[in-house]
Amino acid sequence: MPENAVLERMLADADPARTARDAKPDAAALMTRDRIIRRGAASRRRAPVVVGWASGLATAVAAVVVAFAVMIPHGVAVAGTPRPLDFADGGSVTQILDAAQADLAGDPGPAEPLRTVRSAVWAFTFGVDDERTEIVPQLTTLHWEPDLSGRMTIVAGEPYDPADAAANADAEVTSTGEVTTDLLIKAGQFNTPVAEPPGSSREDVRAALTAFGLPADPSSSEVVAAATSLLEQWTLTNEQESQLLAILAETGDAQALGTTTDRLGRPVAGLRMQSADGAAADVLLISRDTGRIVGVERTALLSEDPIPAGAVISYRMWDVEGLIE
Repeated sequence: MPENAVLERMLADADPARTARDAKPDAAALMTRDRIIRRGAASRRRAPVVVGWASGLATAVAAVVVAFAVMIPHGVAVAGTPRPLDFADGGSVTQILDAAQADLAGDPGPAEPLRTVRSAVWAFTFGVDDERTEIVPQLTTLHWEPDLSGRMTIVAGEPYDPADAAANADAEVTSTGEVTTDLLIKAGQFNTPVAEPPGSSREDVRAALTAFGLPADPSSSEVVAAATSLLEQWTLTNEQESQLLAILAETGDAQALGTTTDRLGRPVAGLRMQSADGAAADVLLISRDTGRIVGVERTALLSEDPIPAGAVISYRMWDVEGLIE
């Protein structure tokens, strides 16, 4: 029996769940999966990650063994993954953030922080059993209430074979309109460290980020990691986004990439930050229209089969209402 099949059988035998194996994952499992996908390249040692959902055993591989560090310029395509965004010169970090702050101040944005988040998530995945790779976008709407009840709806994006060079050329997010998950979350079951709306002061926003793992003296990469987790659960006001960008500016170690259009065709400016271990780099995308954070893309800097160094391994984009029917 192939090694992967043996491993899967052993995991199945050890699985304590007694619900049907084809049952759909719950909200916690879905969000855990997304975090695994997003942070997959951050650890020093990479191995296939097998996730057993609480509702039964399902497998998802989101990361690989890493070996050595190399730096790949943005815009260089890596076979089998979406092409990195091409950036044109768009000023320094200070200029990009100053422009964002001006845009945020000139637009009212949400009147208050919202417990509703609409996002597009993409991941490079491969099966444990057949090692088949696939590019899989998903469009998610999450809404939750003060009593920690809520609803999560996932609309399928158009998947494609990463060997398809034509599809890889643009790698834009396209909705199929097919609802693959419509999950009701019972009261008390939504898991969050920030259940009440965060305030708008610098201290309030920092406290919210700290609840999502921000350390006392963070790097820009750590600010983006905590901010991504916060934005997975809350749609912030413009004032709060302004404070978040100010906290990012304080780190002093982000790199300006310039300007481009993202995978939804929106004009954005990009800031790059490398993880502390050098395993991955995140690109923060800031809208050139509103100043709001509209996306984060992650690139592997360390290489091991099946994901080479320089490969875009995941992204998350916000403000995608037009794609979700």
